[in-house]
Amino acid sequence: MSESRKAAVMPDKVTIRLPIDPAHPNNRELFVALNGATYLIKRGVDVEVPAGVAEIIEHSQAQQAAAFEYMFSNANGQ
Repeated sequence: MSESRKAAVMPDKVTIRLPIDPAHPNNRELFVALNGATYLIKRGVDVEVPAGVAEIIEHSQAQQAAAFEYMFSNANGQ
């Protein structure tokens, strides 16, 4: 199997840890879908996921932070 074909079959893996959400302590997992594959990622433990899944989570967290910043800046009349 060629190296490029192997990369398409076996995506790079990264280790991540999702924090436990104190506002929702019963929400212990995060659902993520990527290219038809689904992942249920446990919070509070180190897990190995494809790099694309980690990128989706990073983008989601960045968007959530931007939304909170926007909401709070408008709530204060700025």
